[in-house]
Amino acid sequence: MFCELNPRLVDFTTSPGRPVADTKLILTCDSCSIYKLAIRFVDVRGQRSCADETRSFLVLHTFSSSVLRFGMLASVCGLAVWMTGCSSAQTSNTARTSTEQLLVSNAIDQSLNKIDFTPFGGHAVFLSDTYVDCVDKNYVIGSVRHRILAAGARLVDKPEDAEVVLEMRSGGVGTATSEAFVGMPEIALPGMLTLPEVRLLERKQQHGLAKLGMVAYDPRTKEILGNGGTSLSKSDDSNWYVMGMGPFQNGTVREEVSTSTSGYAATVRNRLPVQVAFQEPINRVEGIAVEPPAPEAAPQGTAGVEPAWYRQ
Repeated sequence: MFCELNPRLVDFTTSPGRPVADTKLILTCDSCSIYKLAIRFVDVRGQRSCADETRSFLVLHTFSSSVLRFGMLASVCGLAVWMTGCSSAQTSNTARTSTEQLLVSNAIDQSLNKIDFTPFGGHAVFLSDTYVDCVDKNYVIGSVRHRILAAGARLVDKPEDAEVVLEMRSGGVGTATSEAFVGMPEIALPGMLTLPEVRLLERKQQHGLAKLGMVAYDPRTKEILGNGGTSLSKSDDSNWYVMGMGPFQNGTVREEVSTSTSGYAATVRNRLPVQVAFQEPINRVEGIAVEPPAPEAAPQGTAGVEPAWYRQ
C-alpha cells in the first residue's frame, strides 16, 4: 500500500469475462488511517477482449489525513497572518463641537442681519453690554460693534462722550436637538423576547436659537431713540438616514459652510510666508532716518580698530 504523496504502480488482473473499465478496487491504508478509496481501472494498452485477462497498470496518488489536516491548518494560519493587522490613531474633540458653535454663531448673525444700524451713521455710539449674559457673549458683542462701524458710526468708550447709547440684551442663545424616525420601535415580548428596533427613515436635527434685544437712547436727555425691539432667528443642521445609509445633510449651517468654502468666497486674498524672517529696525526721529554715530577716535596704539557695535 502507499501514502504520504508517494505514487505506486498497482498491478491488477481482471477476472475473466469482465470489462476492465468497469472494474473497481477498494484500497485501505492501515499505516496512516486513510479512508477507503474507490479506484476505477482503465486499460492503458488499448481495447482488449473482455474474456481475456488484462493486466493494467495505474498510478495511484493519495494523501494521508494527517497531511491534509496539516495543510489546511497551515493555510488558515497563513491567511490569518496575511489578513490581520492592528493600527490606531489618537483623536480628540473640543469640549464644544464645531457644529454647535456654528449653530450659535449662525443664529446670532441671522438675528443681527435683520437690524438696521444705518441711523447711527456719523454719530458717536457707546455700546452697553451690561445685560448680555449668554454663551458666545464675545461673539455677540463683537458682531454688534462690527455692524455699528460698518454703518458709519464711531464707537466711544464712555457714555459721556457718546451721542447715542445702544443698550443690548440677550433673551436666549443656545442649541437643542430633536430626533425622529419612521419604522418600528423596540418591543419587549413576554418570555425574555425583544423585537429589535427598525428604522426605515431617520432624521437627527440640531438647531440653534438666538434672541437679541436692543434699545437706543440719548445719554444727555435719556430719551429713547426709536422703539428698539427684539430679533429672533433659528439655525439648523439636519442629518437624514435612509435604511441606515447616510447622512444626507441640509440646513442653514450646511449652506453657510458650502457658500463660505467654495466659489468666490474661497478665493485666497492673502497668504503668509512659510518661513519666519525679520528685518533690523531703522532709528527714526519724526520720520527722518538717523545715521548711526561716527566711530570713536582710536586710542594710541590701536589704530584701525573699530568698535564692535560699528562693525555690526
